[in-house]
Amino acid sequence: MFNTIRKKYYLIFILCTLSLVAQEKPEFGTISQSESSFTSYDKDKEATAVYLSEYGHNYFDVRDSYIWLITKYHAKVKILNKDGFKHADIEIPLYHSKKNKEKIVKIKAVTHNNGMSIPVKTAEFYEEEINEKWTQLKFTFPNVQEGVIVEYEYEMQSPFHFNFQGWEFQTDIPKLYSEFYAEIPGNWLYNRSIIGSLKLSVDESRIISSCFKFPGLEQDSDCEALRYAMKDIPAFKDSEKYMLSANNYRSRIEFELSEYKSFYGGTDKYTKTWKAVDREFKTDGDLGVQLKKKNFFSKSVDPGLLTQGDDLTKAKNIYEFVKNHFIWNEEYGVWNDNKVKNAFDQKKGSAAEINISLINLLNAAGLNVNMMLLATRNKGLPKKTHPVMSDFNYLIAKVDIGEKAYLLDATNKYMPFGMLPYHSLNYYGRVMDFDNDSYWFDIVPEKSNAIMLRAQMTIDASEKKLTGVFDLINTGYKKVAQDEVLSTTKEDSYIERLEEEISDDFHIMSHEKKLKYSDEKKLTERFNFEMENLFQEDNIYLNPFVLKFFDNNPFTASERTYPIDFGYPMRYQYVLNVKIPDGYNVKSIPENKNFSLPDNGGVLKLNVSDNNSGALNLFFTFDLNSAHYNNGYYEGLKQLFSEAVKSQSQSLIVFEKI
Repeated sequence: MFNTIRKKYYLIFILCTLSLVAQEKPEFGTISQSESSFTSYDKDKEATAVYLSEYGHNYFDVRDSYIWLITKYHAKVKILNKDGFKHADIEIPLYHSKKNKEKIVKIKAVTHNNGMSIPVKTAEFYEEEINEKWTQLKFTFPNVQEGVIVEYEYEMQSPFHFNFQGWEFQTDIPKLYSEFYAEIPGNWLYNRSIIGSLKLSVDESRIISSCFKFPGLEQDSDCEALRYAMKDIPAFKDSEKYMLSANNYRSRIEFELSEYKSFYGGTDKYTKTWKAVDREFKTDGDLGVQLKKKNFFSKSVDPGLLTQGDDLTKAKNIYEFVKNHFIWNEEYGVWNDNKVKNAFDQKKGSAAEINISLINLLNAAGLNVNMMLLATRNKGLPKKTHPVMSDFNYLIAKVDIGEKAYLLDATNKYMPFGMLPYHSLNYYGRVMDFDNDSYWFDIVPEKSNAIMLRAQMTIDASEKKLTGVFDLINTGYKKVAQDEVLSTTKEDSYIERLEEEISDDFHIMSHEKKLKYSDEKKLTERFNFEMENLFQEDNIYLNPFVLKFFDNNPFTASERTYPIDFGYPMRYQYVLNVKIPDGYNVKSIPENKNFSLPDNGGVLKLNVSDNNSGALNLFFTFDLNSAHYNNGYYEGLKQLFSEAVKSQSQSLIVFEKI
């Protein structure tokens, strides 16, 4: 019998003690003087509530001849102000299948206020259905006001051993102390991952002999006892822009059932190798079988689509056909009930159905194409250590033509060949090569993504009017966004919106697309315009920035503990030539600026000069040369955007009458 933890498991997962600062769990209902007098959190003045303490305990127990996974939880939260009242509303998720379910077997909750304790009544706990797999137990603490402490404790009983819960150290409010303790019999093996940048205050592991007894068996199982804790945990604030899923950064511990060795003999393995996953995919009804429909697709399209031109031409034509044939129903997912033939006939489908159709057609054309699994930006990065198929929620096509690989997603009608939608720009994916082994493949975004403005202005002092022309050039992902705007907006509405964004004194006289200067990844538009109300007494005041790239600074936090991710590199550039009006001199121009990030990470330049031929030239560029920046760049990026906003809003050219 499995009465000791296997040596392999011990070597892989045993964790040495880092420090011995675990705190003793307080009795329920005990409030210390320091907790009562706690009124604000010096380390986070914006905190609306704070966890004073939090404890979790997971273990296995035999009840009524059945092995249950038990979770005990105890927390005390100080409500600091009215904005923190929402933390008095509690929801405890409970998983269920058709035959079994998790349930709360014990629970109590109390509001502590100036020495008084007001309990939540039994009738005030209630269950609410979320979906076909989840319900939740809900309750609200009574008599909540600023300064109270809400405390609750429960015990959950689960028949689902794979649902061994990890521990969320970091949430949206700070925690003074958070501790997780688990006792795992050697029959159960779990992969575990520590996620996030925060350091553990306690990291202990030890073996407890004969800790688990199964009825009818002589030998008891040993257990591994784990204790993890953190102190002074900052709130995770994800309100700022430009980040991947918070799941990549929020500090926590995850467990995933890898293997179970039955007390009666036999072993069930839950974590597979990629070779095993590859074999299963070939026969999977949702994916493997759906990828073998090339005969159907060959008969359903014009034969010339699959035969005319070289390989790159065929691939581009097929890609355009699929983009235009389907309407995406906005559904992600990999493991849906995919039916590509029905989707093709109905001309509407999920991302999986559309891209599986694309793969089938590319395959029918004799091209080297494979399916690639990935996770979207809001999902979180897939683990590379071992297959976790639930990490993936999207699939695309990877086609190899000559020495070059192209990643294709036909769900977006405006996306050029070889570019992926923004939601798919998530570092890497897994290519399922059924003829060989699957492998990881990096997602490299388009490098040329820019909004560029080329403008010329002439001021007629006698008419007190400025006339001008500017070319608006969008490339890469900026072009994709602009294509969608122009395709979904009427011309009059588009012009009216632009005029409102710029100024009440700005009037667009004409607009056209310059197809001669546009291509698949570049769009050029030309605008003729007029401006009024620039004259004040004997001076002319002109803000030279016709269009502003940034309305405000997206980075306002005092610090950021997770990376900045724009998805792709980008450039904003403005070039202006403005003629000095007859009878006027240049009185003042904006100061030149030159800021840069370390390691050529980014640059901001503003230069205004007199070209000695009766005109002023302005050159502004704002470059972000990387798609991803670690949080060490945060202050630099914050300053760079701040200077860009100032340059656009506070720049002024003044001409004075001679």
